[in-house]
Amino acid sequence: MAQFLAHPVVFLYQVLQYILHRLLSPTPPPPNAVLRRPRIAIIGAGLTGVSAASHCVGHGFDVVIFEAGPRQQLGGIWSRVNNTSGLQIHSLMYRFHPSVRWEQGYPNREQIVSQITELWKRYGLEARTKFNTRVTSVRQDEKKRWIINDPSHGRFDGVMAAIGACGEAKMPHIPGQQKFKGEIHHSSQLDGKNAKGKKVIVLGGGASAVEALEFCAHEEAAETAILARSEKWIIPRNPLIDMLLSLNILGQETWLSWVPELLLKRFFYRDLEDMAPASKGIFTDTPMVNTDVLDQIRSGKAKWLRGDVLGFEENGVRFNLRAKNVPKGGPGREILVEGDVVIMATGYQRPSLSFLPDEVFREPYAPPNWYLQTFPPGHTSVCANNCTYINAIGTVGNYHIGIYTRLLLMFLVDPLAAPSGRLMRAWIEMTRFLKSRSPIGAFDFFTYSELIYWFVFCVAINPFRWKWALFVFFGVGTTLPMSVVRGEDRIRNGFGYRRD
Repeated sequence: MAQFLAHPVVFLYQVLQYILHRLLSPTPPPPNAVLRRPRIAIIGAGLTGVSAASHCVGHGFDVVIFEAGPRQQLGGIWSRVNNTSGLQIHSLMYRFHPSVRWEQGYPNREQIVSQITELWKRYGLEARTKFNTRVTSVRQDEKKRWIINDPSHGRFDGVMAAIGACGEAKMPHIPGQQKFKGEIHHSSQLDGKNAKGKKVIVLGGGASAVEALEFCAHEEAAETAILARSEKWIIPRNPLIDMLLSLNILGQETWLSWVPELLLKRFFYRDLEDMAPASKGIFTDTPMVNTDVLDQIRSGKAKWLRGDVLGFEENGVRFNLRAKNVPKGGPGREILVEGDVVIMATGYQRPSLSFLPDEVFREPYAPPNWYLQTFPPGHTSVCANNCTYINAIGTVGNYHIGIYTRLLLMFLVDPLAAPSGRLMRAWIEMTRFLKSRSPIGAFDFFTYSELIYWFVFCVAINPFRWKWALFVFFGVGTTLPMSVVRGEDRIRNGFGYRRD
């Protein structure tokens, strides 16, 4: 009661998390349990891979996790970013497994990695993880079972690619870089660096720039100049606003898109409205989620410059300062931005899915143009979870990880629920038609409500999937669906249709 009176919102959040855990968390298998088929190969031991693996073993299905890096990289990108890094969205939207228990609204890197590690241990995944094992080849044998690299790892019924969208740090070479007399660091490698009282230049204007700005504020830098080449929407660090924006179920710009854009300009940007993109709609690109950026600019501790980096000088960076609406590389005024430290907020290289069979990359059905964006047409036993998206409003670390995983399991154990390659391609074409008025590709942007619509449509369109609805959406019970599947198999076998 004392905790409720002191922190009622935090207390209620803890109660909600406890209820979700008790209702929706699959039961961890006992130690040394022998799990059944289908056997799933999960590629990547980041947040998505660990979450997907825990769902599989929790429902009694065997897994092996293949991780290219050492044990220290458990947690994926979160194991490699700065200690000052943390969630930009509220943790309510980052519940990557029902058993996750956040202690605060915006946990830091250490707390996120801790939750991933605890999940990995809770479901006994240590013995099912192969570290320092880079996957270079995924192919099928004559019985349509998957071989990962070579047969020494055994055969698998399904493959879950969970390599994420952030790989190695991207460090471009800029002309004159060797002349600069200050320090140059990537935005993910700032631990132990000192910026107190220094002028800091941040090259880049995306999420990595926010991370760099947080570092500068923490280190009490004298001044921070963010040099952004492209325009990007910034939205408040407010879960209600973030959720409202993700409710655009059409997942594209509409004739009403001007309403949230106008509200953001009037009530969030306010005196800094010039920073808001003029020609880019909010439902075309992943926005930055941060409130401190604008506050830092208003206070004079930071400045945001739009233009193109021309090169380094001994004491700073030459920059082509462009006016609003002038495209990249367009005319502007050349200035010298002086600084002692340059932070390259240039993001990360996207991990390659090239280990998958060549046929999944054939146009016009190359990623992200896949069934539900994650299943390549003709391969319902392959799911690329959280590694094919380009832009979105929502979250990469929420309930969809479990839903995609359970869809894969459903397709594997119930042949009548699995779509044919023709129907998978038909869904892709339908989605392209519905989003034909979008200024970008149909699968280049989506909202979380559109993603939920995809899931509902997928289950509702096929009557053989109805029995799986509670399992797919909530992870509740497989006994009834499996008993029905066995009955269907007996009927199919009686007509001469058998499966391995």
